[in-house]
Amino acid sequence: MRWIHLIGGEKGGVGKSLMARLLAQYCIDHGLPFVGFDSDRSHGALLRFYADYTSPVVVDRYESLDGLVEAALAEPERRVLVDLAAQTQAALERWMEDSGLLDLAPELGLQIRYWHVMDSGRDSVDLLRTLLDRFGARLDIVLVLNQLRGDDFGILEQSGQKQRALDLGARIMPLRRLHEAAMIKIDAASSSFWAATHSAVVHDMGLLERQRVKTWLRNAYQELDALGI
Repeated sequence: MRWIHLIGGEKGGVGKSLMARLLAQYCIDHGLPFVGFDSDRSHGALLRFYADYTSPVVVDRYESLDGLVEAALAEPERRVLVDLAAQTQAALERWMEDSGLLDLAPELGLQIRYWHVMDSGRDSVDLLRTLLDRFGARLDIVLVLNQLRGDDFGILEQSGQKQRALDLGARIMPLRRLHEAAMIKIDAASSSFWAATHSAVVHDMGLLERQRVKTWLRNAYQELDALGI
């Protein structure tokens, strides 16, 4: 099975790039070949943290997006990770619909998964509703509940959209909170998560801070193990 992982959520600041970095690090640590594509032209996280694996993609150009499928077909064992910038959903959906991608994918042995990264706010719930309205059960969806942006997802629960998503075959991935100071230091050093836990590249990170990052990464990997990528 060939895999394309679309990491989105449409709203800025919900943790899409964090999730893309986590998937990239998971692939590296588990020996899974992958190639990354970054649609953020100004602050691309995959381009910054995983430059050796990543190329830019222009979401409003069909020829550029076609390259995602070509990359997946060229090497069946290689995962394709796509970090979607904010405000790119409409262009992505047009490309998918105009290309008949979801109808063609089974013929190509292509699995397309959309990681819908959410914070605890109303906007993320509304965007989920729109996503489900558009694709329903046709798209493999994982709801990433990013606790780094708030751990009370009562609005999601009360909206009925979580249960609706589950009924349509979506799955849930809680992304636990990491102490903010550690994340700031990792980002300031332009460090991968592995480097932050195994080397002195983040010079001012203490022993227990490194241990907290290791624990966070281990918990995230257990969730990914259960989902499969």
